[in-house]
Amino acid sequence: MEAWLSAPRFAVYLASTGTDRDRALALYEWNAQLSAALLHDLAHVEVGLRNVYDVALSARWPGPPHWTLAADTVFAPVYRTRGRRRVDVNTRPRDSLRHAIANAGGPTAPPGKIVAELMFGFWRYLSSAAHEKTLWVPALHRAFPPGTDRAVHVDGPVGRLHDLRNRVAHHEPLLTTNVAGRLADLIALAGRLDPQLGQYLQATSAVSSVLAARP
Repeated sequence: MEAWLSAPRFAVYLASTGTDRDRALALYEWNAQLSAALLHDLAHVEVGLRNVYDVALSARWPGPPHWTLAADTVFAPVYRTRGRRRVDVNTRPRDSLRHAIANAGGPTAPPGKIVAELMFGFWRYLSSAAHEKTLWVPALHRAFPPGTDRAVHVDGPVGRLHDLRNRVAHHEPLLTTNVAGRLADLIALAGRLDPQLGQYLQATSAVSSVLAARP
């Protein structure tokens, strides 16, 4: 098992089971099942988030061209002080769009294909405080019900879910992660994106049952 998983990785599970190797392997398998269940839910929310953001950005910048091809307008330079430096916080989203366009096949690719090439990290940072005046106020708040607080209801949960997705995608242990809290984030955010999505996620999520079956 050390050769397969690596000794340091397996040691995390051994430490949680009093060095019982059979129980440690069972715990590792449970962690994999929990990760798979979370990926199911995260996939629904990520797709839902990018689609409502696409609609909101398209309404604010109707084009032509589509907003994905107008990075210099949608993500015009916005400078913030970071330590002793002045940093353009929109450099990263512009770069992400360029990569997405290239991966989609170039500027003639359908906008939906470009949108699908954008990683969760791209969408995650659009709700940050740095983009409140340029994106949230004129466009992105329209993707959510009235009364939605950018920081509390969107940026906080999306940031936590982005961190969770990275852990799951890299097959990291979830033994000390507040999975129940992250499931609450998922369902609450899904409900704000679309009430039916929230209901669907509640009906189809296997996270709670897997969580309860921890060895």
